[in-house]
Amino acid sequence: MIINHPLLGPRDSQEFVYLGDAALMNRPDGMAEGALAAFIDFAYLRDNPAGLHRELWYHEQGDRSWLVVTRNTVTHEITTVELARDVARKAGRSK
Repeated sequence: MIINHPLLGPRDSQEFVYLGDAALMNRPDGMAEGALAAFIDFAYLRDNPAGLHRELWYHEQGDRSWLVVTRNTVTHEITTVELARDVARKAGRSK
């Protein structure tokens, strides 16, 4: 599988480590009402979708960047690849 890195161009997927659902970027607020239940859901409940899914990938054997890859889990076709920092900034979670 080839991942088209936004900065480095096409790279073999063996250079990357799959780190799970990109929804993990949306960590719950630990100070909010019902935080314990939210963290239990965050830590243990995962979807197993068939079709388009946003995933976190880490470029371990390259520039060590984090990517959000949108991939069809049935066909393995990759539709978009974005730097995770850009996704976080768009969502208003930048520091």
